[in-house]
Amino acid sequence: MNKAQLIEKLHHKVTGLTKKQAEEMVEVFVDTVIDELNNGRELTIAGFGTFLSRVRYSRGGVNPQKPSERITIPEVRVAKFKTGYHLKQVLKGKREA
Repeated sequence: MNKAQLIEKLHHKVTGLTKKQAEEMVEVFVDTVIDELNNGRELTIAGFGTFLSRVRYSRGGVNPQKPSERITIPEVRVAKFKTGYHLKQVLKGKREA
């Protein structure tokens, strides 16, 4: 499912919600997640999961074009997602969505 399909699904599932409003809801959610992670905070949705921001530390590596050449891979901040209990149970088939 892509963003447009998600907007379409919200539009059909929520009574009285226009497509434009559904699009705004998705945009606000995405912007909120990005802002929270960018500021080093977590965003938790109970039962669904937690969006986290973690630092992947710098490390040594090998240049794939020249395997004899060693390179340093710089430190970078990455997004992580930790699934919540309810989502885990649904995916294991132990509960219904």
